[in-house]
Amino acid sequence: MIRFLLLGCCLLLSACASQPPLPEQTPNLSLPLQLHIQRLVAEQRQDWVLVIQREGPGIRWSMMDLLGIPQARQKLIDGQWKADGLLPPNPEARELFAALLFALTPKDELSGNYPTAWQHGSQRSLPTHWDVRYSQPMSFELNLPKGPKYQVTPLSGDAP
Repeated sequence: MIRFLLLGCCLLLSACASQPPLPEQTPNLSLPLQLHIQRLVAEQRQDWVLVIQREGPGIRWSMMDLLGIPQARQKLIDGQWKADGLLPPNPEARELFAALLFALTPKDELSGNYPTAWQHGSQRSLPTHWDVRYSQPMSFELNLPKGPKYQVTPLSGDAP
């Protein structure tokens, strides 16, 4: 019985440790935002549309494929992710949303929200988590240590 209890505690701790970091406070983002996300892995590409908007006390993240089929929906409320809708949990999308929140955090709010982060010129990093290289303020490449790589651009009225 004690073995099962210890195993359960270890699994719980590992699940907590695997959560992507979130800012100390929700950054001041100019919302709503519509972004085109390209996921690049081993020369394969997936395209998504992401809509980020304020909803009540939180921020709603809705990602869909180019046909409009929902891929992931989450709400960030009081520093915690909450499921939004009936989609199954999507840990990769939650990691992407957390990384995008880091990338979209205004430069003057970066050190207060992510104390171990640094930014120099057009590059920003949260060591062991994410690296961001900006080509323009809202256009950037986002790299995760174990992959994948994402290209992020603002979505205009035109199709990507």
